[in-house]
Amino acid sequence: MKALVKTQKGAGNLELRDVRVPHPGPGEVLLQVQAVGICGTDLHIRDDQFPYWPPVTLGHEFCGRVTELGPGVTHVAEGDRVVGEPHNRACGHCYLCRTGNIQICVGKRSPGWGVDGAMAEYLVMPEVLLHKLPAGISDIAGAVMEPTANAVHDVLERARVEAGDLAVVIGPGPIGLLAAMAARAGGARQVLVVGTSCDEAMRLPKAKELGFIAVNVQKEDPADLVTRLTDGIGADLVVECSGSPEGIASTVSLARKKGRICAIGLPGDQAIVFPYKQAAFKVCDLFFCMSTSYTSWVKAIHLTASGRMTPEAVVTHARPLTEWEFVFCEMDHQRALKGILIP
Repeated sequence: MKALVKTQKGAGNLELRDVRVPHPGPGEVLLQVQAVGICGTDLHIRDDQFPYWPPVTLGHEFCGRVTELGPGVTHVAEGDRVVGEPHNRACGHCYLCRTGNIQICVGKRSPGWGVDGAMAEYLVMPEVLLHKLPAGISDIAGAVMEPTANAVHDVLERARVEAGDLAVVIGPGPIGLLAAMAARAGGARQVLVVGTSCDEAMRLPKAKELGFIAVNVQKEDPADLVTRLTDGIGADLVVECSGSPEGIASTVSLARKKGRICAIGLPGDQAIVFPYKQAAFKVCDLFFCMSTSYTSWVKAIHLTASGRMTPEAVVTHARPLTEWEFVFCEMDHQRALKGILIP
Protein backbone atom coordinates (compact mmCIF):
# COMPACT_ATOMS: atom_id res chain seq x y z
CA MET A 1 0.00 0.00 0.00
CA LYS A 2 1.01 3.65 -0.35
CA ALA A 3 2.00 5.55 2.80
CA LEU A 4 3.49 8.99 3.46
CA VAL A 5 6.56 8.22 5.57
CA LYS A 6 8.94 10.41 7.54
CA THR A 7 11.97 8.35 6.67
CA GLN A 8 14.64 9.74 9.00
CA LYS A 9 15.52 12.62 11.30
CA GLY A 10 16.09 16.06 9.81
CA ALA A 11 14.01 18.64 7.97
CA GLY A 12 12.17 17.19 4.99
CA ASN A 13 12.72 13.46 4.48
CA LEU A 14 9.06 12.78 3.58
CA GLU A 15 8.43 10.12 0.96
CA LEU A 16 5.37 8.39 -0.48
CA ARG A 17 6.42 4.75 -0.16
CA ASP A 18 5.09 1.29 -0.86
CA VAL A 19 4.81 -0.46 2.52
CA ARG A 20 3.21 -3.69 3.73
CA VAL A 21 -0.43 -3.68 4.78
CA PRO A 22 -0.47 -4.14 8.59
CA HIS A 23 -2.46 -6.89 10.32
CA PRO A 24 -4.45 -6.43 13.53
CA GLY A 25 -3.36 -8.16 16.71
CA PRO A 26 -5.49 -9.01 19.73
CA GLY A 27 -7.93 -6.20 20.52
CA GLU A 28 -7.05 -4.36 17.29
CA VAL A 29 -8.82 -3.69 14.00
CA LEU A 30 -7.64 -2.96 10.48
CA LEU A 31 -9.12 0.21 9.02
CA GLN A 32 -9.31 1.27 5.41
CA VAL A 33 -8.59 4.99 5.70
CA GLN A 34 -11.34 7.06 4.08
CA ALA A 35 -9.86 10.50 4.79
CA VAL A 36 -7.05 11.92 6.90
CA GLY A 37 -6.49 15.49 8.09
CA ILE A 38 -3.22 17.38 7.88
CA CYS A 39 -2.41 18.89 11.28
CA GLY A 40 0.16 21.51 12.16
CA THR A 41 1.92 18.68 13.98
CA ASP A 42 2.50 16.94 10.64
CA LEU A 43 4.14 20.08 9.29
CA HIS A 44 6.29 20.33 12.43
CA ILE A 45 7.38 16.70 12.04
CA ARG A 46 8.32 17.40 8.44
CA ASP A 47 10.40 20.34 9.67
CA ASP A 48 11.98 18.33 12.52
CA GLN A 49 10.27 20.48 15.18
CA PHE A 50 8.22 17.83 17.01
CA PRO A 51 9.23 14.51 18.65
CA TYR A 52 8.89 11.43 16.40
CA TRP A 53 10.38 7.98 15.87
CA PRO A 54 11.28 7.38 12.20
CA PRO A 55 10.58 5.71 9.95
CA VAL A 56 6.95 6.49 10.71
CA THR A 57 3.83 7.08 8.63
CA LEU A 58 2.28 10.50 9.34
CA GLY A 59 -1.32 11.28 10.26
CA HIS A 60 -3.43 11.13 13.43
CA GLU A 61 -6.71 12.73 12.30
CA PHE A 62 -8.70 10.12 10.38
CA CYS A 63 -11.93 8.49 9.42
CA GLY A 64 -11.74 4.80 8.56
CA ARG A 65 -13.88 1.80 7.71
CA VAL A 66 -13.35 -1.45 9.61
CA THR A 67 -12.15 -4.19 7.23
CA GLU A 68 -10.66 -6.84 9.54
CA LEU A 69 -11.04 -7.74 13.22
CA GLY A 70 -8.25 -8.99 15.44
CA PRO A 71 -8.83 -11.63 18.11
CA GLY A 72 -11.10 -10.53 20.96
CA VAL A 73 -12.72 -7.55 19.20
CA THR A 74 -16.41 -7.33 20.14
CA HIS A 75 -17.56 -3.71 19.99
CA VAL A 76 -17.09 -2.89 16.30
CA ALA A 77 -17.90 -4.89 13.19
CA GLU A 78 -16.61 -5.04 9.64
CA GLY A 79 -18.07 -2.14 7.67
CA ASP A 80 -18.38 0.24 10.60
CA ARG A 81 -17.09 3.76 9.98
CA VAL A 82 -15.01 4.95 12.91
CA VAL A 83 -12.74 7.70 14.19
CA GLY A 84 -10.09 7.15 16.83
CA GLU A 85 -8.42 8.75 19.82
CA PRO A 86 -4.65 9.06 19.21
CA HIS A 87 -3.62 7.67 22.60
CA ASN A 88 -1.88 4.47 21.51
CA ARG A 89 0.45 2.75 23.95
CA ALA A 90 -0.67 4.69 27.02
CA CYS A 91 0.68 2.50 29.79
CA GLY A 92 -2.54 2.07 31.78
CA HIS A 93 -0.63 1.98 35.08
CA CYS A 94 0.68 5.48 35.82
CA TYR A 95 -1.27 7.95 37.96
CA LEU A 96 -2.38 9.81 34.81
CA CYS A 97 -3.84 6.71 33.16
CA ARG A 98 -5.40 5.51 36.40
CA THR A 99 -7.15 8.88 36.83
CA GLY A 100 -8.57 8.82 33.30
CA ASN A 101 -5.95 11.03 31.66
CA ILE A 102 -4.39 8.63 29.17
CA GLN A 103 -4.03 11.51 26.70
CA ILE A 104 -1.05 12.87 28.65
CA CYS A 105 0.56 9.58 29.71
CA VAL A 106 4.32 9.88 29.24
CA GLY A 107 4.37 6.47 27.54
CA LYS A 108 1.77 7.41 24.92
CA ARG A 109 2.85 7.02 21.29
CA SER A 110 0.26 8.55 18.97
CA PRO A 111 -0.27 7.51 15.35
CA GLY A 112 1.71 9.74 13.04
CA TRP A 113 4.75 10.22 15.26
CA GLY A 114 5.06 7.39 17.79
CA VAL A 115 3.50 4.59 15.70
CA ASP A 116 2.49 4.42 12.05
CA GLY A 117 -0.39 6.76 11.27
CA ALA A 118 -3.25 7.29 8.87
CA MET A 119 -1.62 8.88 5.79
CA ALA A 120 -1.82 5.45 4.22
CA GLU A 121 -4.40 3.17 2.67
CA TYR A 122 -4.75 1.08 5.84
CA LEU A 123 -4.22 1.66 9.56
CA VAL A 124 -4.29 -0.62 12.61
CA MET A 125 -5.90 0.79 15.76
CA PRO A 126 -6.86 -0.59 19.19
CA GLU A 127 -10.60 -1.16 19.38
CA VAL A 128 -10.73 0.59 22.76
CA LEU A 129 -9.79 3.93 21.16
CA LEU A 130 -12.45 3.88 18.43
CA HIS A 131 -15.78 5.72 18.17
CA LYS A 132 -18.45 4.81 15.64
CA LEU A 133 -19.63 7.56 13.31
CA PRO A 134 -23.34 8.13 12.68
CA ALA A 135 -24.42 7.90 9.04
CA GLY A 136 -25.08 11.65 8.88
CA ILE A 137 -21.43 12.58 9.46
CA SER A 138 -19.36 12.58 6.27
CA ASP A 139 -15.92 11.04 5.91
CA ILE A 140 -14.48 14.56 5.57
CA ALA A 141 -16.10 15.69 8.82
CA GLY A 142 -14.89 12.47 10.42
CA ALA A 143 -11.32 13.31 9.45
CA VAL A 144 -11.69 16.59 11.37
CA MET A 145 -13.20 14.95 14.46
CA GLU A 146 -9.89 14.83 16.35
CA PRO A 147 -9.32 18.62 16.30
CA THR A 148 -13.05 19.05 16.95
CA ALA A 149 -12.73 16.89 20.06
CA ASN A 150 -9.73 19.00 21.06
CA ALA A 151 -11.81 22.17 20.83
CA VAL A 152 -14.67 20.57 22.77
CA HIS A 153 -12.33 19.33 25.50
CA ASP A 154 -10.60 22.69 25.83
CA VAL A 155 -13.57 25.06 25.60
CA LEU A 156 -16.44 23.03 27.04
CA GLU A 157 -14.73 20.70 29.49
CA ARG A 158 -11.65 22.60 30.65
CA ALA A 159 -12.61 26.29 30.40
CA ARG A 160 -16.33 25.57 30.86
CA VAL A 161 -18.05 28.03 28.56
CA GLU A 162 -21.38 29.09 30.05
CA ALA A 163 -24.69 30.15 28.53
CA GLY A 164 -24.65 33.88 27.83
CA ASP A 165 -20.85 34.21 27.76
CA LEU A 166 -19.11 36.63 25.47
CA ALA A 167 -16.13 34.71 24.13
CA VAL A 168 -13.05 35.91 22.27
CA VAL A 169 -10.95 33.51 20.20
CA ILE A 170 -7.46 34.70 19.28
CA GLY A 171 -6.16 32.99 16.14
CA PRO A 172 -8.53 32.19 13.24
CA GLY A 173 -6.89 28.94 12.11
CA PRO A 174 -8.74 25.61 12.05
CA ILE A 175 -8.46 25.08 15.82
CA GLY A 176 -9.51 28.67 16.47
CA LEU A 177 -12.60 28.33 14.29
CA LEU A 178 -13.48 24.98 15.87
CA ALA A 179 -13.03 26.56 19.32
CA ALA A 180 -15.39 29.35 18.27
CA MET A 181 -17.92 26.74 17.14
CA ALA A 182 -17.57 24.95 20.48
CA ALA A 183 -18.09 28.18 22.40
CA ARG A 184 -21.26 28.92 20.45
CA ALA A 185 -22.50 25.34 20.85
CA GLY A 186 -21.93 25.69 24.60
CA GLY A 187 -24.17 28.74 24.79
CA ALA A 188 -21.94 31.78 24.18
CA ARG A 189 -24.09 34.72 23.12
CA GLN A 190 -21.40 36.21 20.90
CA VAL A 191 -18.01 35.01 19.71
CA LEU A 192 -15.28 37.31 18.42
CA VAL A 193 -12.51 35.78 16.31
CA VAL A 194 -9.32 37.85 16.27
CA GLY A 195 -6.63 37.70 13.59
CA THR A 196 -4.15 39.89 11.76
CA SER A 197 -3.86 41.30 8.25
CA CYS A 198 -2.33 38.06 6.95
CA ASP A 199 -5.64 36.36 7.86
CA GLU A 200 -7.69 38.75 5.70
CA ALA A 201 -7.42 36.58 2.58
CA MET A 202 -9.08 33.44 3.95
CA ARG A 203 -9.33 32.96 7.71
CA LEU A 204 -11.18 36.07 8.87
CA PRO A 205 -13.67 35.90 5.96
CA LYS A 206 -14.33 32.25 6.92
CA ALA A 207 -14.94 33.32 10.53
CA LYS A 208 -17.45 35.90 9.32
CA GLU A 209 -19.08 33.36 7.00
CA LEU A 210 -19.54 31.05 9.98
CA GLY A 211 -21.40 33.78 11.86
CA PHE A 212 -18.67 35.07 14.17
CA ILE A 213 -17.50 38.67 14.63
CA ALA A 214 -14.20 38.87 12.75
CA VAL A 215 -11.64 41.37 14.05
CA ASN A 216 -8.32 42.35 12.47
CA VAL A 217 -6.21 43.42 15.43
CA GLN A 218 -4.06 45.56 13.12
CA LYS A 219 -7.09 47.62 12.11
CA GLU A 220 -9.29 47.55 15.23
CA ASP A 221 -8.56 47.16 18.92
CA PRO A 222 -10.49 44.08 20.06
CA ALA A 223 -10.35 45.33 23.67
CA ASP A 224 -12.33 48.44 22.68
CA LEU A 225 -14.91 46.30 20.90
CA VAL A 226 -15.21 43.94 23.87
CA THR A 227 -15.66 46.95 26.16
CA ARG A 228 -18.53 48.25 24.02
CA LEU A 229 -20.21 44.85 23.76
CA THR A 230 -20.04 44.18 27.51
CA ASP A 231 -20.72 47.65 28.96
CA GLY A 232 -17.13 47.84 30.13
CA ILE A 233 -17.05 44.48 31.90
CA GLY A 234 -14.83 42.43 29.57
CA ALA A 235 -14.99 39.00 27.96
CA ASP A 236 -16.17 36.05 30.03
CA LEU A 237 -13.89 33.66 28.15
CA VAL A 238 -10.75 34.28 26.09
CA VAL A 239 -9.43 31.36 24.04
CA GLU A 240 -5.83 31.73 22.87
CA CYS A 241 -5.20 29.67 19.72
CA SER A 242 -2.47 31.65 17.97
CA GLY A 243 0.52 30.71 20.11
CA SER A 244 1.98 34.16 19.35
CA PRO A 245 3.61 36.14 22.18
CA GLU A 246 1.37 39.11 21.36
CA GLY A 247 -1.78 37.00 21.36
CA ILE A 248 -0.90 35.32 24.65
CA ALA A 249 -0.11 38.66 26.33
CA SER A 250 -3.38 40.21 25.12
CA THR A 251 -5.62 37.62 26.79
CA VAL A 252 -5.62 39.35 30.17
CA SER A 253 -6.63 42.77 28.84
CA LEU A 254 -9.60 41.17 27.07
CA ALA A 255 -10.86 39.15 30.03
CA ARG A 256 -13.19 40.52 32.69
CA LYS A 257 -12.52 40.28 36.38
CA LYS A 258 -13.01 36.61 37.36
CA GLY A 259 -12.83 35.81 33.64
CA ARG A 260 -11.44 32.61 32.15
CA ILE A 261 -8.47 32.19 29.80
CA CYS A 262 -8.15 28.99 27.78
CA ALA A 263 -4.62 28.35 26.49
CA ILE A 264 -4.56 26.19 23.34
CA GLY A 265 -1.99 27.68 20.96
CA LEU A 266 1.59 26.54 21.47
CA PRO A 267 4.39 29.11 21.21
CA GLY A 268 7.94 28.40 20.17
CA ASP A 269 10.74 27.81 22.63
CA GLN A 270 11.18 31.48 23.50
CA ALA A 271 10.14 32.86 26.90
CA ILE A 272 6.72 34.55 26.84
CA VAL A 273 6.13 37.91 28.52
CA PHE A 274 2.82 37.63 30.39
CA PRO A 275 1.03 40.35 32.43
CA TYR A 276 0.99 38.25 35.60
CA LYS A 277 0.14 41.13 37.98
CA GLN A 278 -2.79 42.26 35.83
CA ALA A 279 -4.11 38.69 35.72
CA ALA A 280 -3.72 38.42 39.50
CA PHE A 281 -5.66 41.62 40.12
CA LYS A 282 -8.39 40.42 37.77
CA VAL A 283 -8.41 37.02 39.54
CA CYS A 284 -8.42 35.25 36.15
CA ASP A 285 -8.69 31.49 35.83
CA LEU A 286 -6.12 30.11 33.38
CA PHE A 287 -6.65 26.68 31.81
CA PHE A 288 -3.90 24.91 29.92
CA CYS A 289 -5.04 22.25 27.47
CA MET A 290 -3.50 19.27 25.70
CA SER A 291 -5.13 16.59 23.52
CA THR A 292 -8.56 15.03 24.13
CA SER A 293 -10.61 13.11 26.65
CA TYR A 294 -12.94 10.18 25.94
CA THR A 295 -15.94 12.35 26.79
CA SER A 296 -14.87 15.11 24.40
CA TRP A 297 -15.10 12.66 21.49
CA VAL A 298 -18.61 11.62 22.50
CA LYS A 299 -19.65 15.27 22.72
CA ALA A 300 -17.92 16.28 19.48
CA ILE A 301 -19.65 13.51 17.54
CA HIS A 302 -23.02 14.44 19.06
CA LEU A 303 -22.58 18.16 18.36
CA THR A 304 -21.59 17.39 14.76
CA ALA A 305 -24.42 14.91 14.17
CA SER A 306 -26.93 17.44 15.55
CA GLY A 307 -25.57 20.24 13.35
CA ARG A 308 -24.49 22.42 16.27
CA MET A 309 -20.89 22.15 15.07
CA THR A 310 -19.87 21.89 11.41
CA PRO A 311 -16.21 20.81 11.37
CA GLU A 312 -16.16 20.17 7.63
CA ALA A 313 -16.62 23.93 7.16
CA VAL A 314 -12.93 24.49 7.95
CA VAL A 315 -11.82 22.16 5.13
CA THR A 316 -10.71 23.98 2.00
CA HIS A 317 -8.64 21.29 0.27
CA ALA A 318 -9.43 17.58 -0.12
CA ARG A 319 -7.00 15.84 -2.47
CA PRO A 320 -5.67 12.33 -3.13
CA LEU A 321 -2.77 11.15 -0.98
CA THR A 322 -0.53 11.35 -4.05
CA GLU A 323 -0.99 15.16 -4.03
CA TRP A 324 0.31 15.59 -0.48
CA GLU A 325 3.12 17.94 -1.51
CA PHE A 326 0.66 20.37 -3.09
CA VAL A 327 -1.63 20.46 -0.03
CA PHE A 328 1.28 20.81 2.41
CA CYS A 329 2.56 23.73 0.34
CA GLU A 330 -0.87 25.38 0.29
CA MET A 331 -1.04 25.13 4.07
CA ASP A 332 2.48 26.50 4.45
CA HIS A 333 1.48 29.62 2.54
CA GLN A 334 -1.98 29.97 4.16
CA ARG A 335 -3.72 29.30 0.87
CA ALA A 336 -5.41 26.35 2.57
CA LEU A 337 -7.23 26.49 5.88
CA LYS A 338 -7.55 22.76 6.54
CA GLY A 339 -6.21 20.12 4.18
CA ILE A 340 -7.54 16.55 3.84
CA LEU A 341 -5.87 13.67 2.02
CA ILE A 342 -7.85 10.79 0.52
CA PRO A 343 -5.79 7.57 0.43
